[in-house]
Amino acid sequence: MKLAERAVAETATLDEVMAEIGHAARAAAAVLARTPASQKNEALAAMAAAIRDARPTILAENEGDVRRANAAGLAASFIDRLLLTPARIEAMAKGLEEIAALPDPVGETMASWQRPNGLAISRVRTPIGVIGIIYESRPNVTADAGALCLKSGNAAILRGGRDGFATNQAIARCLAAGLAKAGLPETAIQLVPSTDRAAVGMMLAGLDGHIDLIIPRGGKSLVARVQSDARVPVFSHLEGICHVYVDKDANSDMARDVVLNAKMRRTGVCGAAETILVDSGGAEAHLKPLVASLISAGCEVRGCPRTQAADPRVKPASEADWSTEYLDAIVSMRVVDGVDEAMKHIARYGSQHTEAIITDDAETAERFLATVDSAIVLHNASTQFADGGEFGMGAEIGIATGKLHARGPVGVEQLTTFKYVVRGSGQTRP
Repeated sequence: MKLAERAVAETATLDEVMAEIGHAARAAAAVLARTPASQKNEALAAMAAAIRDARPTILAENEGDVRRANAAGLAASFIDRLLLTPARIEAMAKGLEEIAALPDPVGETMASWQRPNGLAISRVRTPIGVIGIIYESRPNVTADAGALCLKSGNAAILRGGRDGFATNQAIARCLAAGLAKAGLPETAIQLVPSTDRAAVGMMLAGLDGHIDLIIPRGGKSLVARVQSDARVPVFSHLEGICHVYVDKDANSDMARDVVLNAKMRRTGVCGAAETILVDSGGAEAHLKPLVASLISAGCEVRGCPRTQAADPRVKPASEADWSTEYLDAIVSMRVVDGVDEAMKHIARYGSQHTEAIITDDAETAERFLATVDSAIVLHNASTQFADGGEFGMGAEIGIATGKLHARGPVGVEQLTTFKYVVRGSGQTRP
């Protein structure tokens, strides 16, 4: 943003630029912690308007990023995550407006009670402080992450991938304009102005105590590095090895529609299904139609021997396939002996992200929902609903697959912590 751009223009070293970003973010966080909801919402509305106004510029910058990514031979699924269209830019702007319409979590009383000695105790939501977000390929994360941090009263330091660098800069300028229009410091949302990987290491080290939380959003190697090297708390977002289990009591048409959507709507998102499990008790009815519909839609199917027997076009699945996040038009399929074996498979190979069961048997469904230990479990619905926007959160920074503090879509509430406020009338402790 302006601060960082100035530092680069003055040929400052990366160490100096990152130090200045950290100091500015901490100062901005102090302002945001006491900023009223109306002013934050004004900024979000102005950001949305700025993104719409800048659509030609954003599309032009994105076209350049996509062209360079294609020239580098990056995968089609990666290109899809990088690509912006007029519809995706409008969705980005609408997401900002939806975040503005959410209740402000800061200052919310989560619980309150009174002690026998007259002390009145409340647990109140507060911002976390400064949040560092490290992400790859998806330019919309620039807007989503910045807006969610602002709404929750946090300053944000964003470090996008090199492949979307120009697009991210164009979006970040819109966010800065919105902050300025609302009278808030532009340094409340800062984009690291360098593709040097050393900047990531500095963020993981905490920028001299100025970063309170790191959120990685990207591939397995990025998340592994963050978890290994971070010296500040991390919201884990591991790979999305998502499953759809088709029970013997599933409706055939529903199973086909849900499986196709879960796998093929967008293959490069973390909520895309990577493994389809089919109950042996319903294999005769479900297996062939599911395989045929997937292959007809352009999906490569890798299956167990029983799946291969159902259709000669199915390729043999290796052991590695069951634990692979393809993020592409490839799926693994296995026939299992009922819901218990399906749940055992998910427990062994899954990443605790998102799993779905398709069945008309309510008892089987409830057993699956209660037993499967993943951040999101669904009954008769596509795994592609694993999204903060679809959950009514306006947007998300990612899907947290850990179990502490935040799990599932990370929205404004998950970006707050709390403090205890105790009101007395002169009590002393005996």
